[in-house]
Amino acid sequence: MISDIVGWLFAIFIFDPLQAQMQQHVERANLPVEIVRQSQACLASQGPLLIERAAGDYGWAAGTIVNIAIGRTTPADLLDNRDPHCAALVSVLNANSGERV
Repeated sequence: MISDIVGWLFAIFIFDPLQAQMQQHVERANLPVEIVRQSQACLASQGPLLIERAAGDYGWAAGTIVNIAIGRTTPADLLDNRDPHCAALVSVLNANSGERV
């Protein structure tokens, strides 16, 4: 039960804003369709993994939420840039790193 709540909080405070930030960058930058597809694939694969990790490791989830809130960590830091789909999204988010979620 607690793990469900932690996962839900993580999704609301981290994953949902990350999706919104990606959508803003896509609209603003008029990115090629392939990068948009790769970014969506990245979020589809990484999102559940991040939420599962948050639900299983409350300390990591709380620390991540705080670090993102204070700007020490960016949402792009949470994505696996070794995943070819995520590399495109990480590049887009890092190119606009002056903007926060």
